[in-house]
Amino acid sequence: MVSGVTRDAMLGIIDFALKAVDLISDDEKEKMIDTLIDALRNNKKVFVIGAGRSGLVGKAFAMRLLHLGFNTYIVGETILPRASPGDVLVSISGSGRTRLVVAAAEVAKSVGVKVIAITTYPDSPLGKLADIVVRIPGRTKMAAEEDYISRQILGLHEPLAPLGTLFEDTLLIFLDGVIAELMDKLGVTEEELRNRHANIE
Repeated sequence: MVSGVTRDAMLGIIDFALKAVDLISDDEKEKMIDTLIDALRNNKKVFVIGAGRSGLVGKAFAMRLLHLGFNTYIVGETILPRASPGDVLVSISGSGRTRLVVAAAEVAKSVGVKVIAITTYPDSPLGKLADIVVRIPGRTKMAAEEDYISRQILGLHEPLAPLGTLFEDTLLIFLDGVIAELMDKLGVTEEELRNRHANIE
């Protein structure tokens, strides 16, 4: 059995995620899912962007969307097609101020892409320009310098759990739940997911 600070941190994260289930808006979740399903049915692209740990969670989500049959891409990768009107950008930033994410969302909006913002702060720059905002609780402390790249260059890092990672942990659980609901609504089986899984690895 795990003990000490590790145990306390794990239990704190789990408790927070459980409470978040009742705090995340079902209406916001439904709008996100409907937008993604429309993109799939209309053969539109789904782009995903996030920085740091949020970016890693975003990549996991994009991979699952790919397994579901979505035309999915990670913004920042070298193989990235041109965005077109009606495509979707899932933009992830706990603070809603990460410059890289906000800039990408601004460009996406300018070419007619629907922007879904996943953030703790709906009134942030990212939240204000998005078509759909999904508020994920968790970022209880905002860094003095909110831009991820700048923080890394300066050697500044947010504290570990329970403060710094609550957004990303809750985000991962939420997005895995969204994938499960998409599977259900689209009638996709695990066998179909398996058949789309990478076989060169």
